[in-house]
Amino acid sequence: MTMNIGFTEIQETIRMVQMESLDIRTVTMGINLRDCADAQFSSLNEKVYKKITSYAKDLKTVSEKVEKEYGIPIINKRISITPIAEILGHATVEEAVELAKTLDSAASELGVDFIGGYSALVHKGISKGDQTLLDALPEALSVTNKVCASVSVATTRTGINMDAVRKMGEIIKEASEKTKDNNGIACAKLVVFCNPVEDNPFMAGAFHGAGEGEAVINVGVSGPGVVLNALKRYPDADLGQVADIIKKTAFKITRAGELLGRVVAERLEIPFGIMDLSLAPTNAMNDSVAEILEEIGLERVGTHGTIAALALMNDAVKKGGAMASSYVGGLSGAFIPVSEDNGMIKGIVDDALSLSKLEAMTCVCSVGLDMIALTGDVSAASLSGIIADEAAIGMINKKTTAVRVIPVPGKKEGDIVEFGGLLGRAPVMGVNPFSSEKLIKRGGRIPAPLQALIN
Repeated sequence: MTMNIGFTEIQETIRMVQMESLDIRTVTMGINLRDCADAQFSSLNEKVYKKITSYAKDLKTVSEKVEKEYGIPIINKRISITPIAEILGHATVEEAVELAKTLDSAASELGVDFIGGYSALVHKGISKGDQTLLDALPEALSVTNKVCASVSVATTRTGINMDAVRKMGEIIKEASEKTKDNNGIACAKLVVFCNPVEDNPFMAGAFHGAGEGEAVINVGVSGPGVVLNALKRYPDADLGQVADIIKKTAFKITRAGELLGRVVAERLEIPFGIMDLSLAPTNAMNDSVAEILEEIGLERVGTHGTIAALALMNDAVKKGGAMASSYVGGLSGAFIPVSEDNGMIKGIVDDALSLSKLEAMTCVCSVGLDMIALTGDVSAASLSGIIADEAAIGMINKKTTAVRVIPVPGKKEGDIVEFGGLLGRAPVMGVNPFSSEKLIKRGGRIPAPLQALIN
């Protein structure tokens, strides 16, 4: 079923596309691979390749046709799959790496930008398949280009698996070293989650969850530039009015996104899943979440009042988007990836924005510490400590949080690192010099909080 959209809305949409950087950030097809499980790895490998290339064979073509017909850019065409650890069975680490290469080949053949779901859910324990995938991660991410991975180490219902947290610090460090000639780029394709969602269309954390159907189309819309320009038209608005402006703008952005998503789903004859309302920035001029916060009233993002402004914006985006979509899902709010947002980069360069402030901001934003370049000498224990802190924020607040950090071999605090494309560039940040090693070595599980007892 397509949506009716009025002539005035069409005119506004044209302006948003031409002048304010409106785009559909991603159309992501989720595919269930559970029926590909097989005791023989060669058979499993072949089934996975055939199913992905069969279901998604027209994803890129149809998306591009819809993009041209409606005049709204669809920047990324992506695929998310069943967490691979769930179908590995008795596969070896070498076979798990081979499967990652198969996923990469499928993505290349289909012409999609990324394939997500080289993943494991280990928030309560680590199964044999999970362990195989974890051991394979550094190599798999270093020998593929389009494969994205995620690992869930905590939820509000289970607490934090600190054994998994320790392992992830080691994996990030090893993946960075394996791609040291390319600024540790493997780590840009790896997310560590607390409370992950099953229908997230955004990379690198997308996977097709257990509660999903055979296949689905999920859409992530982007519009920081549209919100920024809307606020600039009302420089004297009070904060209640600012929230209302953002809310109404998010409604328009979401309407455009759901329209295109439903058209793509209808033509592919696959159910439409959800709209992710997240504001996702890019390195394009005036397409920055940080600049929205500065337009609200901050001299520079990171100064006092930043969290209040971010909370206002995030809440308004959700309220406006929820009224415009039948099915809201994914992460839905605002991303604050450092390397992909010019305002965030400037905040760090100007010493207004610190790692501690970024961590505090994650209490009210959609995800967590995202696309942050760290000094190459950061220890695995410190990386695990960062993950543990972020997982605790998500666990206690019953929200999704995540860590995607990139230790850059050979780089020191203040250096600028280029990642290229949508991944952008980032100033290298330092970490607290004091050790977390004893905490991390204790292992075990941090018990679930009282908030988990909801039955």
